[in-house]
Amino acid sequence: MIEHEKYMRLALENARATEGQTSPNPQVGAVLVKDGRLVGIGAHLKPGEPHAEVHALKMAGEKARGATAYVTLEPCSHHGRTGPCAEALIHAGVKRVVIAALDPNPLVSGRGIALLENAGIEVIKGICEQESIRMNEVFNKYIVTRRPFVTLKAASTLDGKIATRTGSSKWITSESAREDVHQLRHINQAILVGVQTVIADDPQLNTRLPGGRSPIRIVLDSTLRIPEHARMLGDRGAPVYIFAGAQAALSKKRALEDRGAKVFITPGERPDLAEVLDVLGSQEISSLLVEGGGEVHASFISQGLADKLVLYIAPKLVGGALAPGFIGGQGVSMMDQAIPLREMHVEMLGPDLKLEGYFSK
Repeated sequence: MIEHEKYMRLALENARATEGQTSPNPQVGAVLVKDGRLVGIGAHLKPGEPHAEVHALKMAGEKARGATAYVTLEPCSHHGRTGPCAEALIHAGVKRVVIAALDPNPLVSGRGIALLENAGIEVIKGICEQESIRMNEVFNKYIVTRRPFVTLKAASTLDGKIATRTGSSKWITSESAREDVHQLRHINQAILVGVQTVIADDPQLNTRLPGGRSPIRIVLDSTLRIPEHARMLGDRGAPVYIFAGAQAALSKKRALEDRGAKVFITPGERPDLAEVLDVLGSQEISSLLVEGGGEVHASFISQGLADKLVLYIAPKLVGGALAPGFIGGQGVSMMDQAIPLREMHVEMLGPDLKLEGYFSK
């Protein structure tokens, strides 16, 4: 088991290096070992390209026959953009396949293992399983629900404020924390804000990292108040989706579309968040970073639509009853109704604190 864990961790490390570039597909790594020697290694790099097992088999060549394959996710058994990896392993003549986690995809789950076992290949499951599941938290939700994995992000002072009473908010956190936010944007396919954020800050919502990917910009704007000269409409760095309510003016819709935005008119007075997630899922957007204000965050939380919280806390105090916090709304009335977070992780980024946790479902 110690040897199995060693090679599986190598496969996991290889898979983690692809963070932000495989969506809506999972991150997968594969390693081939024969007679105690590493003979093949691979990772799935981009959608539509060969899977990790194929890369590892190509590197190993004839040495794959009789080898042990370590794969971070159950090999696929269906024909998608590429052929079934379980069949590729069978044809290559591997003698054993060690798998970290089962694939939650209904088209795959258990079928890849069945193919391997029916071909006489030994299968070992559950090696470094939780590490694989956590690495693919986005894929694991999307493939089952067809909705994106939702991460709420906020930057606040030590007393929970995201701005002063006058609306001043630049900059709450240090440069180290802001660099980390750009990494978050890079690994998420889309980013969402409310229209008030656009009006107040005129953000571009892009990723300022060398080689970084800018997410699709999503704006909740019930009556299409977004200015036509907003910077995000002019930079063409990534698509802009605007969700409006039924009362939105069609003339403004056309004007925004002329500026390159894609405008979705929803039937209600304001966009329904569950419907927004359904639309994004239909566009194969599997991860969503919400950088809204307190009211947007409160809406996602109260409707049970948030999966994860990333909070950056600066060692500063603002005070004031009128200074907004990172969660608005009315809040709960009793402490036993407070929303718990689980699996908390804390780290320092320069002088700031970064907290990550998951909402209980």
